[in-house]
Amino acid sequence: MLKIALSGCSGRMGRVIADIVASRNTMQIVAGFDVNTAKYADFPVFSDPFECTLDCDVIIDFSNASSTEHLLSYCEKHHLPVVICTTGHTGEQLDRIRSAAAKIPVFRSGNMSIGINLMTALLREAASILGDQYDVEIIEKHHNQKLDAPSGTALMLADAVAGALPYNATYVYDCHQRREKRPAHEIGISAIRGGTIVGEHTVLFCGRDEIIEIKHTALSREVFAVGAVDAAAFMVGCKKPGIYDMNDVIAARNIEFP
Repeated sequence: MLKIALSGCSGRMGRVIADIVASRNTMQIVAGFDVNTAKYADFPVFSDPFECTLDCDVIIDFSNASSTEHLLSYCEKHHLPVVICTTGHTGEQLDRIRSAAAKIPVFRSGNMSIGINLMTALLREAASILGDQYDVEIIEKHHNQKLDAPSGTALMLADAVAGALPYNATYVYDCHQRREKRPAHEIGISAIRGGTIVGEHTVLFCGRDEIIEIKHTALSREVFAVGAVDAAAFMVGCKKPGIYDMNDVIAARNIEFP
């Protein structure tokens, strides 16, 4: 039986993950970490990971970027692999994640959906073919409770495109004060927040007299929860320190993307 500790267990995603794990007979959540310690499921909730004395095999983190460094210290102390699903980390926090990965297995992805990771592969292919003849714009939409903008997924998609372009792209997040034609060699990234939008990402390749649009829409949070749980099951078998992502999970399933 795979034993999981869930950081951010009382949040929206935490509760969805708890439901997914409860539906599987090969794993269980043995502890939760959250500032809200009200119990809603059959596992204890601790306000601080260091208060927990229960054994677990892996930690899933869907909390807040500000909690990541403290959680990593706990994982390092107990030599536990961790699945970081939280986004919006600062440069300093990302450095801390990389330093932890030198000691323990760390899984990190801007998005846990296999569909988004397929989209990433498609974008690399499109960008390598279209080159500098098309302007690239990314539009992401999320619910009005999301804290970070642009989303970690939008940045992940931008990185995929930029890595395949024949030039060094500049990311532009706001151009409302600019009074000039659109410069070449930039990737525009726009964020929309409203209502209960789970997640929608659209990448536009805008050329002369044609537009190529690649889009992914998440219809529920469950798609991210399933990916996080699958990643946790994968990480238990990873004994070597380092940074892992969804490509490693996909490779383990023998799924080949272009």
